[in-house]
Amino acid sequence: MANKKSENTATLGFESVLFQAANKLRSNVDAAEYKHVVLGLIFLKYVSDAFVALHRQLESLVEEGADPEDADEYLAEHVFWVPAEARRDALQAHAKRPDIGERIDAAMAAIERDNPQLKGVLPQVYSRPALDKRRLGELIDLIGTIGLGAPEQQAQDVLGRVYEYFLGEFASAEGKKGGQFYTPTHVVRLLVAMLTPYRGRVYDPCCGSGGMFVQSAAFIEAHATGNGNHRGHGFRARADISIYGQESNPTTWRLARMNLAIRGIEANLGPEWADSFHRDLHPDLRADYVLANPPFNDSDWGGDALQGDVRWKYGAPPASNANYAWIQHFIHHLAPDGIAGFVLANGSMSTQQSGEGDIRRRIVEADLVDCMVALPGQLFYNTAIPVCLWFIARNKADGRGDQGRPCATGGARRCSSTRGRWAR
Repeated sequence: MANKKSENTATLGFESVLFQAANKLRSNVDAAEYKHVVLGLIFLKYVSDAFVALHRQLESLVEEGADPEDADEYLAEHVFWVPAEARRDALQAHAKRPDIGERIDAAMAAIERDNPQLKGVLPQVYSRPALDKRRLGELIDLIGTIGLGAPEQQAQDVLGRVYEYFLGEFASAEGKKGGQFYTPTHVVRLLVAMLTPYRGRVYDPCCGSGGMFVQSAAFIEAHATGNGNHRGHGFRARADISIYGQESNPTTWRLARMNLAIRGIEANLGPEWADSFHRDLHPDLRADYVLANPPFNDSDWGGDALQGDVRWKYGAPPASNANYAWIQHFIHHLAPDGIAGFVLANGSMSTQQSGEGDIRRRIVEADLVDCMVALPGQLFYNTAIPVCLWFIARNKADGRGDQGRPCATGGARRCSSTRGRWAR
């Protein structure tokens, strides 16, 4: 299996080889900045490849009235319009020139100008003096090999795979800071597999770089036909979910927008970045699924300014710790039959500080806790403490749990559900 080649000429492990090669070109730019350089170029590669593929199709249909230089033709196919100066061949031809940084920044600005949905999303950091332009040219050549010769959809898959791998590697390199934008993939997959979000509204109010949404779409695609082999069915099935998110960090918000766009996933992340506690961009949303990995034990969330907030139905969370503010925010945004799965520090299951124990008791008494799963430590880049998964269900009588009774409270060992089965 390790030596089996796919049609895109990439062997298993292709991502790591590419990352190692790209990282050698980093020079004097630290990982936190370099990730924007690399991930921006991957996104530019994606929009360019998708544009070129459709451009060629339209060229073959000119006699039938198609116009390969009409931006509306691309809008109709959900492909970003790429102006002439930002197209792959134009940039590749100048990759070795000293002004390549200015050309890339101009290309990013032009794409944002002609695609309003990308306004404020693309990095324009390539003309900075600190960025070695010779190595930047080498990086462009390297990223140009991704998906080379692959069919259009497979090339998109490879670009998405590379983007996700690079996100993880940059998070690892940044350590604690990296945990702010990236949740390890295996943790996200576990949450998604347990919730099985086939259809409905999916919400993550602290979405980071969008991993919850990517895995939700991947789950739907893989299970749409029972075997995941017929990709077309999977992509059509994505229409069964609507994605809503929010992110307070501007650079992370941009990473998420690019991450989702590369995979063709439509999502409402708001017109800009914003804090979910203090500026909820989806105040009326009642989601069928909430998936989230909020910051653990955040003591600087501004709780003093939110006394009496409508979300604190089960008690005012302490200003010194946002854990129970997040839990109640999730509950507030759940639909009548909605279910939430989220990650928190293990201490959230037993804390009695500052009224948190009373809030937890009221949530349990309201019969909202469906299941809790304790995970080991060392799973996250930003903390070594052990973590747990909470599952909250608005209506457990709707097939969830054991005849409507809590699955994980009171020492239960196993929980069965119409949406999955799990052991504690």
